[in-house]
Amino acid sequence: MIYTSPPLTAEDRSVLAEIHEMRRRLAGILRAPRRWQGGLRRTMLARAIRGSNSIEGYLVEEDDAAAALDDEQPLSADQRTWAEIRGYRQALGYVLQMAGDPHFAIDTTSIRSMHYMMLAHDLSKSPGQYRTGPIYVHDEKRDLVVYEGPESGRVPALMEELATSLQSDMDVDPLIRGAMAHLNLVMIHPFRDGNGRMARALQTLTISRQTILEPAFSSVEEWLGHNTDDYYQVLAMTGQGSWRPRADAHIWAAFNLRAHHMQAQTTARRVVEASEIWAELDTVVAANQLPDRVSGILYEAVLGYRIRRSSYMKLAEIEKHTATRDLGRLSDLGLLHPRGETRGRYYLAGDPLRELREECRNRRPALTDPYPWLRARLVEPAS
Repeated sequence: MIYTSPPLTAEDRSVLAEIHEMRRRLAGILRAPRRWQGGLRRTMLARAIRGSNSIEGYLVEEDDAAAALDDEQPLSADQRTWAEIRGYRQALGYVLQMAGDPHFAIDTTSIRSMHYMMLAHDLSKSPGQYRTGPIYVHDEKRDLVVYEGPESGRVPALMEELATSLQSDMDVDPLIRGAMAHLNLVMIHPFRDGNGRMARALQTLTISRQTILEPAFSSVEEWLGHNTDDYYQVLAMTGQGSWRPRADAHIWAAFNLRAHHMQAQTTARRVVEASEIWAELDTVVAANQLPDRVSGILYEAVLGYRIRRSSYMKLAEIEKHTATRDLGRLSDLGLLHPRGETRGRYYLAGDPLRELREECRNRRPALTDPYPWLRARLVEPAS
């Protein structure tokens, strides 16, 4: 037996309706091609990669996460962290490819394949294989074992049950199905390593199969990365220390709906900001008689990314000498500031772009919490 979807309250159903309405509006906006969509999609994916890996302690700058999407080398991530980031990028690429494939089914083979892609860089972690021994989740801050997974002999059957539920519970809202897929995988803890990242990737894959938005705009991995303590706390409250799937999972469902609601608000806000930033950049480009192709890197500079010539060449599909000339011109105008020597040189936003970034931040509307009571509930056990 695995965790099953809890009954939803009237509050839950209202929050669900609001999430789906926000996503319908966003899908309508994204349906019409706009120049800024590609850049926004890329940064949303980079934030998802960064968020999910940060929970496990693999910390990278957002532009390094974006570099993984471009098969570029990082500017600051260490070798071990970079291997983990690239592995997660591989698994996320699989999610993106399979999200809209009508012939694809989430089964134990596809789940194990994702795990292999994620951890193939370290064969000592048995990528793609179920664990063969006991497993414990250790709280490093308190130096305590906070969870014990089911015995390894039960793992294959439990994973088959999870895969079956994902193919049969089609009457359950996809956001709830994704949350329960996440919960079950992380509680079964079927692998020696990478269970948390796998659970979050599986959630993204599950919801992307039935929702109107692509994974870049429907994942909550970024939000979970920014709320790691709450995430661990709700898992601890639900898991209660060991495998016991009869426990009430409502607090977990509400936590996930809150995450989707807050992330949907954030995404909607970013869509508005992207449109406004590009409109401002169009004015800058026209005033300085610059080629339109520089708008993409100026947008990323506004976001705080470190701009590299190699990335610009890929983004704009231009030759080396053209990229060098454009970056030199942008530097002369003070729109970008070069840093480092020729081989490792990158460019940061100049004063006009930093001012534009600050203006956008100051205009941001506050987010509305759909469950004002939930965070107080999460700290109750510690009080």
